[in-house]
Amino acid sequence: MIIFPAIDIKDGKVVRLFQGKFDEVTEYSGDPLVVAQKWQQQGAQWLHVVDLDGARTGTMQNRDAIIEIAKKVSVPIQAGGGIRSREDVQRLIDGGVKRVILGTRVISDREFLLGVLGLWKKKIAISLDCSQGFVARHGWTESSNVRAVDFVKGLEGLNIACLIYTDIARDGMLTGPDVLGLRGLLSMTNIPIIASGGVASIEDLRKLMDLEPEGLLGVIVGKAIYEGRVNLEEAIRVCLRKE
Repeated sequence: MIIFPAIDIKDGKVVRLFQGKFDEVTEYSGDPLVVAQKWQQQGAQWLHVVDLDGARTGTMQNRDAIIEIAKKVSVPIQAGGGIRSREDVQRLIDGGVKRVILGTRVISDREFLLGVLGLWKKKIAISLDCSQGFVARHGWTESSNVRAVDFVKGLEGLNIACLIYTDIARDGMLTGPDVLGLRGLLSMTNIPIIASGGVASIEDLRKLMDLEPEGLLGVIVGKAIYEGRVNLEEAIRVCLRKE
C-alpha cells in the first residue's frame, strides 16, 4: 500500500484544513518545495499536492508551485484543485505531474471527462469527496445532489487511474479512516481507490492494509505526519510490509 504525503497549498503556503473548512486553517510551512523535498528524503513513493485556492475558486492559483515541485523532486506527484479545462491538464502534465486529479467539473460534465480520458487515459484520477453519501464540489464548499454510489457506477470501464475517496467529516480530525465506507465502495467497483481522511496512527494504516486485496491502492496522510503522530519513514516500512 502506497503512502501519499499530502501537500495542500493555500496562499502559497502548506496548510491543513479542518473538515475542509477554509476558515479553519493550520499553516505548517511557507515553502511547499521544502516540504516536498523533506517527504522525498524520508522515502515517499508519491506526493499528493492540492491547490486549495484553485479548488475553491475554480481557477488554479498555485500551478507554478505545483510544477516547481514536479520538476525538482524525483518521486512522482499527483495534483488537483481548480482544474476545469483540458488546458489545465495539459499544463500540469507538461510540467511533470504524473497524475492529474479531477473533481468538480466531472461531476456534472461527462463530455469533458470523456474528452480528457481520451487524451490522457491512465494519467487521470477522480476525486470522490463525500459528505453524508453525496459528492461535494468547489473545494468541499458545496454538496451536490449526486449520490456517491451512482457517480462511481457511472465511471466503470472508463480507464481511470484511480479514485481518491475522502470522507470530509473525518478530514483533519484524526479520528481514524472510514474503513466501512471504503469496504463498501471497493465492493462495487474495479477502479483502484486511494483513501483520504482521518488517519491518526500506524494502527489506522494497518487497518487499511487489510483492504489491499479488495483494491485499495494507497492512503493519503496529512495532519498526522505534520504533527508527528505518524512517522513517515515507519509508516512506509509498515505499508510495504517490512515491519
